[in-house]
Amino acid sequence: MRLATRMKLTYGMVFLVPILLILLSFWGIGRIELRALRQKYDMEEASVEMLFNPFEILGNISVSVVNELATVSEDSPERLEDVSYLETMDKRLEKYSSFLVLRRDGKIYYSGQDGEISENIEGMVGESLTDSYISGDFPYHLRQFNFFFSDGSEGLVQIFTPVEEAVKQVERLVLKISICSLFILLLVSAVAFIWLYQSIVQPLEKLKRAAVNIKDGNLDFNVITDTEDEIGEVCTAFEEMRIKLKDQIEVSMQYEKDNKELISNISHDLKTPITAIKGYVEGIRDGVADTPEKMDKYIRTIYNKATDMDRLIDELFLFSKLDSNSMNYSFAKLNLKDYFEDCVDEISLDLESRGISLAYYNHVPEDTIIIADPEQLKRVINNIVGNSVKYMEAERPGHIGIFIKDEPEFVQIEIQDNGKGIAKKELPHIFERCYRTDSSRNSSKGGSGLGLSIAKKIIEEHGGKIWANSVEGEGTTMSFVLRKYKESVAYE
Repeated sequence: MRLATRMKLTYGMVFLVPILLILLSFWGIGRIELRALRQKYDMEEASVEMLFNPFEILGNISVSVVNELATVSEDSPERLEDVSYLETMDKRLEKYSSFLVLRRDGKIYYSGQDGEISENIEGMVGESLTDSYISGDFPYHLRQFNFFFSDGSEGLVQIFTPVEEAVKQVERLVLKISICSLFILLLVSAVAFIWLYQSIVQPLEKLKRAAVNIKDGNLDFNVITDTEDEIGEVCTAFEEMRIKLKDQIEVSMQYEKDNKELISNISHDLKTPITAIKGYVEGIRDGVADTPEKMDKYIRTIYNKATDMDRLIDELFLFSKLDSNSMNYSFAKLNLKDYFEDCVDEISLDLESRGISLAYYNHVPEDTIIIADPEQLKRVINNIVGNSVKYMEAERPGHIGIFIKDEPEFVQIEIQDNGKGIAKKELPHIFERCYRTDSSRNSSKGGSGLGLSIAKKIIEEHGGKIWANSVEGEGTTMSFVLRKYKESVAYE
């Protein structure tokens, strides 16, 4: 639910719901109070409006007694001369906190109250059925009607009800409604607060804790929320940021670890030829090389070791440029057939001197064009072939095959050898920098361990992909793909 919708619902909950509930509670309480009024004050007709008008209540109190007295005054006025009957009616009125006064020719004939109250009402005489209010220390509601006794004398029936009783009834009603309204307001406010707290405050607290964790360098947490509002979107974005930041830190840490490992490996690889050079130089200085043949052997060995160091440094420098994306490529259109024929001619001479046979098969059309940096692409081929030569087994004749296959959108180059192969568990790591399948790192095979890593980066910069398949004891196949160049056709 969107936050704007949630706020609107909260507004309705805080303002409209209480009003509706208060009206419903008033209706329910009013119904209960009206039922109580009918039972307590002998009221035949009662409405909700009466609850807000004490005089309306007073005017409807003891209606059965009033109606009976009115009927008797018309049909049997002589019964109103019977004091015992009047006392009976007065006792009925006592249940409703009312009392009866009967006047005959203006004078009190019977009074249900004595003392000061009777004196206060002495002058209250009416001429017809009416409702009146009597003020004073003890305010009363008066209901009275005229009639004639059997001897023709004028009579007046008066029913007095203390106003205080009706006022108390209304006060109790108002108090109940006020308490109920307060309870409804508190309840609705609590529900609205809890709802807003769970949907707004809690996610904000979670975001705050997340920010503190990130500040402290702790990224092993989550900011997952199941809400679909704006805050939920912020939490989702924050979680994505945390994941990316964690990934970047892990990559950075891995990169730093790899750099340290690279420095350690290069240091090891440099130390081996330097130690050899120092040993042979000391042999020359000490006169060990005392014949021209020995001197020539020592100098040739020193030269070869220095060449290995130079090649190692060049590879390290090249890898550094590739790793920092500062390598400047000279891309050009190359005819695939002509380019690979030149590469094969150059490679075959070196392989022939080592006793390794080379086979070349080109299955693409002669006019196939690719876009590549010729020097860097040749470096890729030389690195793969050199790696194959390094791990050839001396027990059997070496063989390398270069196959170029045609695909609709690209060409696939495969370089196969019949070397000792690569273990399945090591195959996914061979393109990592300084990775060697031999764990001793004694440099017996030579090289920096950067050759395949450099080849991978160069192919990827050309928009291609490189991978390897190998079977231990049978050989390895290195494959990479390059996109074909297609001329765009301009339509007039």
